[in-house]
Amino acid sequence: MLGPEEERGLALRWRDHRDPEAARRLAASHLRLVVRMARGYAGYGLPLGDLVAEGNLGLVRALARFDPERGFRFSTYAMWWIKAAMQEHVLHNWSLVKLGTTAAQKKLFFRLRRLKARLGETGGGDLPAEAVASIARELGVREDEVVEMDRRLAAGDASLNARVGEDGDREWQDALVDEGQDQEGRVAEASELAWRRALLAGALGVLDPRERRIVDERRLREEPATLEDLARVYGVSRERIRQVEVRALEKLREAVLAAAAANDAGGRPALAA
Repeated sequence: MLGPEEERGLALRWRDHRDPEAARRLAASHLRLVVRMARGYAGYGLPLGDLVAEGNLGLVRALARFDPERGFRFSTYAMWWIKAAMQEHVLHNWSLVKLGTTAAQKKLFFRLRRLKARLGETGGGDLPAEAVASIARELGVREDEVVEMDRRLAAGDASLNARVGEDGDREWQDALVDEGQDQEGRVAEASELAWRRALLAGALGVLDPRERRIVDERRLREEPATLEDLARVYGVSRERIRQVEVRALEKLREAVLAAAAANDAGGRPALAA
């Protein structure tokens, strides 16, 4: 454990000079804090080692942002980053079914057990209506959210590899229905997509260089250019760029439909206009 003055000196060396040895000593002196906080989340069924690893990431993030001039100890600052990292890990891994991610729902997840104990509701079964109303009011959530979260916490997580059946001869995941597309459907979809892309690539040849660039910048980019951006490039008005774009798209549509019609004889479906 570091004394206040030694901690401050190391923090200043890290902040001002990025001294790696100072950072190492600051982090190492707070590893016990990470372990102690990780034990507080052990009741969610996750490995303690994973919680400690996530807490260490939070500790590193805190170290990167810590300013000793603000007048508080590093442990006071770091515990919030450690807690946030562990809570995010629990929320992302506790259940295969996505949990709520609003601040109120996170608070409900992590405080429900404590509030139940305070109200004396430690038995099984659903919570009484009075307890549900009290918890919902205190945490600012709906009563049905309290009931749903309580049931999920009571049920816990089930492994997909759990053995089921009279003889335990199969796993739970064997009974799950695969709602994804089958292999034949994926192949057909990929073939159709490749055909449409080939049609589009051929149709682009009917455009002049300016039309092609405008279509590419406006329609084929992940982050499309604005009319104003292209207007500056070509030294024209935004309305002129819009007119060129509309005309180019019409030429593309006609070229694609003509190419698709020419391929109909080969068994390809006609494209919708």
